[in-house]
Amino acid sequence: GPSGSGKSTLAHCINGLVPASYKGSIEGSLHIGGKNAEKENIFSLSQLVGTVLQDPDGQFIGLTVGEDIAFTLENDQVTREEMNTRVEEAARLTEVDGKLVSSVHELSGGQKQRVAIAGVLVNDVDILLFDEPLASLDPATGKEVIDLIDRLQKQTKKTIVMVEHRLEDVLFRHVDRIIVVNEGTIVADMTPDELLASNVLEAAYLREPLYVKAMKYAGIPVAPGDQIADLQRFTLDDEAKVKIEQWMEASEPSVEQIAAQDLLEVRELSFDYPTRPNTLSNISFTVKKGEMISIAGANGAGKTTLSKVLCAFEKPTKGSILLNGDDITGDTIKQRSERIGVVMQNPNQMISKQMIFDEVALGLVLRGVKEDEIKERVERVLKVCGLYPFRNWPVSALSFGQKKRVT
Repeated sequence: GPSGSGKSTLAHCINGLVPASYKGSIEGSLHIGGKNAEKENIFSLSQLVGTVLQDPDGQFIGLTVGEDIAFTLENDQVTREEMNTRVEEAARLTEVDGKLVSSVHELSGGQKQRVAIAGVLVNDVDILLFDEPLASLDPATGKEVIDLIDRLQKQTKKTIVMVEHRLEDVLFRHVDRIIVVNEGTIVADMTPDELLASNVLEAAYLREPLYVKAMKYAGIPVAPGDQIADLQRFTLDDEAKVKIEQWMEASEPSVEQIAAQDLLEVRELSFDYPTRPNTLSNISFTVKKGEMISIAGANGAGKTTLSKVLCAFEKPTKGSILLNGDDITGDTIKQRSERIGVVMQNPNQMISKQMIFDEVALGLVLRGVKEDEIKERVERVLKVCGLYPFRNWPVSALSFGQKKRVT
């Protein structure tokens, strides 16, 4: 379902966070493994449903990978001998057995996700519940995680419930059913093949897999029996291939060179961490006004470090940064924040006010902008970001995706 549709709330009902942590009025019934969830407490539900959160950092307890996986076993007073066996088995299943003595904070995003999965798998729960496991992962790492979840399901025969809207990455492996939620109601419950052949995703403002979109644009009929969800097995006939080629040729954009002025210029920039020299080495590039640029690279390539240097969180070892021709290399963080804005991966690390309006207005308040102008500017950007109806809401009431929009 789209951001704010109620899918995470539904997940919170299944794992008992509603009503234990999130209060509200409840009607209807919920049964898990034949048990009435209403009569179970959050601890007993945690024995049935293991939850892997969007942000693994918010789930870690132990200082090392092994300690973190063992946490629930310690609470259950499992013997040391059995604990070691079960931790090693969970780590082997999730392929982090070589990291048991490592600090969880040294791991990559994909490795952290694996440790979080091991931490719930060790408790032998019936249901593994994933709340947007791909939210902070790049497509390649996302596919690795989906492949791992698929193998775990085959090996352990656990029931997997996954909240996610990155369908293309999820469908990298077989999924039995997809339930689409929108505005708090179930709008579809069908197989992936049936869903992709329908217009349900488009109606719910969810992005269809790109290959399906291309077929629909090219006028190729999509039927549920085509096994379209499995890209590895799906093939186009000759007539469909011709239609795709004709559509591509007709829609080929004419690439025009942007004639705008140079805005940001990076000259021979280098940066060294004390323990890791040559993190950035002699980087030079220019960004024109109005351009949209993607910085791509494998984990550890230096993408985040480059953004930290551009935002003045880190000082370059050598080289210079120019904005509109002016050298801004020696800026303080405060000066740089007036020129370059940043949105971080995790919105929870950026939010400092309780109310949405106050959070968006904070930068203007600190700069002494007049109240009338603040109101006009904040309401304008809230409309652009689809948050205007929630302007007087507390930030805590928003979903993770909506919080990203706030930042």
